[in-house]
Amino acid sequence: MKSETTRAEIEHVAMLARLELTEEEKWLFSKQLSSILKYINQLNELDTEGIEETSHVIALKNVFREDELRPSLPKDMALQNAPNKTTDDFYKVPKIIE
Repeated sequence: MKSETTRAEIEHVAMLARLELTEEEKWLFSKQLSSILKYINQLNELDTEGIEETSHVIALKNVFREDELRPSLPKDMALQNAPNKTTDDFYKVPKIIE
């Protein structure tokens, strides 16, 4: 894999993530990504014929409880630690839209 391609990919991902990378970071991440992709290519060479696909190495079970209707927290208790609240008992949050 060419380092230019990896570098371009890193710059593209950094742009999508709105990250500003130094030249040193670009070089470092390019080397790291190349190492990761090289290892993945080694894994792709393994013969996995007849091996069942798994998403986890141990069995999973659903740990969620059934939904139950329960009384909710009283409004005054929910708002007792709110730094700002409105006169009609709602949370007051700062405006973030310019």
